[in-house]
Amino acid sequence: MALDQSFVGRSYPPTAPYEVGREKIREFAEAIGDTHPAYTDPAAAAELGHPDVIAPPTFAFTLTFRAAGEVIRDPALGLDYSRVVHGDQRFAHTRPVRAGDRLSVTSTIESVKSLAGNDILDVRGEVRDERGELVVTAWTKLVARAARDESAENTGKQGE
Repeated sequence: MALDQSFVGRSYPPTAPYEVGREKIREFAEAIGDTHPAYTDPAAAAELGHPDVIAPPTFAFTLTFRAAGEVIRDPALGLDYSRVVHGDQRFAHTRPVRAGDRLSVTSTIESVKSLAGNDILDVRGEVRDERGELVVTAWTKLVARAARDESAENTGKQGE
């Protein structure tokens, strides 16, 4: 079943604020193997002009993926998440995410396409601080693979 094209442009309500903690930043940096001192040492971050430790650029994914869950779970959209693979991810930062930030994400469906039986969904997540200022925009591409024809697969005639 193809995704509902009328969802293009639909925005979902902002998420509840997420308070970014030093320990979460440290854990994330450690998990991705990035040892930059500004991620763990407030003095190193201060030397770079930041009021506290900053997060690696991809840390925003932890927030935007959670927010995109509302889009994914919207039954009216028609997305079969059991067939979804992550197609692409990109970020545009206006400033780094910092410890102590209270961030909310608004998700908007930018495009819905069908290609070779696959449904492709592009979601933009705008991450804003408690003053409403944009911190980072993240774009996530999800691909719902075409359902396999199991009857053809069982007879060896898949794709015919």
